Amino acid sequence: MRFAVALLLLALPLSAAKKPTVPQLQTQVKQLTEERDDLKQRLAATEDLQQELMAARKSRDLAKTEADAARKEAEQLRASQRENQEGGDAIVKELQAARQAAGEAKAEVARIKVENEALQRKASTVPVEGDLVVLGEDLTPARAINLNRITPRIKSSRLFSSRPKGTVVVNVLISEKGDVLAARLLQGLPGDTPEAREADEACLEAAKRIVFDPATAKDGKTRFKVWQGVGFFLD
Repeated sequence: MRFAVALLLLALPLSAAKKPTVPQLQTQVKQLTEERDDLKQRLAATEDLQQELMAARKSRDLAKTEADAARKEAEQLRASQRENQEGGDAIVKELQAARQAAGEAKAEVARIKVENEALQRKASTVPVEGDLVVLGEDLTPARAINLNRITPRIKSSRLFSSRPKGTVVVNVLISEKGDVLAARLLQGLPGDTPEAREADEACLEAAKRIVFDPATAKDGKTRFKVWQGVGFFLD
């Protein structure tokens, strides 16, 4: 009896389960279809978004490439501009230097022209008494009167063996009266020793003590001022 009751209790749930009706199945099919269509739309939208994203990435990469190219071109333009500027500055400096050199050359030409005109006037002018002239064939040089009595004064404290020897030539400016107005060394003793320098100075001082018959014209009447050389032989 107990066994039969158990079978009856087990059979009740199975008999209680009912199969879905046609309307229910149709409703389920409709819901599944709507879900499928919704998924398709979402998938399509996702694919569109992916394509748009890919297109945006391509546009970004293209814009970056163009920006890099534009940056390089700008750098090249700036470098070219700097080179042109430096070249322009160099050309301006060269032009300024050329203008300055031309101005200096022009001034030098003008100076030489003035000197030439002065020399031409001087050459065409007959020198008069006391003029400073250059010795030439048409002049009689000045003549030393007391040269034999003029001795360069070298310090006697030097040993005789160390006295300098040689020839010293002094250029003297002789006035129209025969006086020495100035003296300058033309040729000194060889070597840069104290003895040689002392001898040169002594000869310069001695030349200033010489008295001359002044230089004259060929007629012997007109006297001139001249530069003339005097030699001292040291032995």
